[in-house]
Amino acid sequence: MKGYVLDYIDENEYRKLERALKKYNTLAFKKLNFEYYPSLRNGKFLGELVSQNKKTGTETYELKLPGDKMFIQVHGEIKLNYTVYKKEQVVMLNYIDPKEILLEGHMSELTTYKGVMISKANASKDKFKIDLLNMLQDK
Repeated sequence: MKGYVLDYIDENEYRKLERALKKYNTLAFKKLNFEYYPSLRNGKFLGELVSQNKKTGTETYELKLPGDKMFIQVHGEIKLNYTVYKKEQVVMLNYIDPKEILLEGHMSELTTYKGVMISKANASKDKFKIDLLNMLQDK
């Protein structure tokens, strides 16, 4: 078999993050499955090199996924974090950020405010950020 094998540190949690991403940001999910995963399997490592360990032969990357501008401003960039084990030819998929909102979205249906997902735990904080960003855009 040629190429790298995709593996998971915690497959159950990663799959939850992936399903939430599919539900709330289909563009990022499609890019991840049809563009980024095949590139990783072929040995083309995308994203920014975050750390490198020469002793164990690993490299950790963060790949920014496409997302709605307002969502990114409220919750942060959508990023895939993965580690490459060159000797073993394995790509270990660690997690997708922002984990908190994605896991919360997996647990229960999230509501939206002015077109942006808001966390049930931090609803007032998220609404404040959205209102503030909208006020800044109006000026």
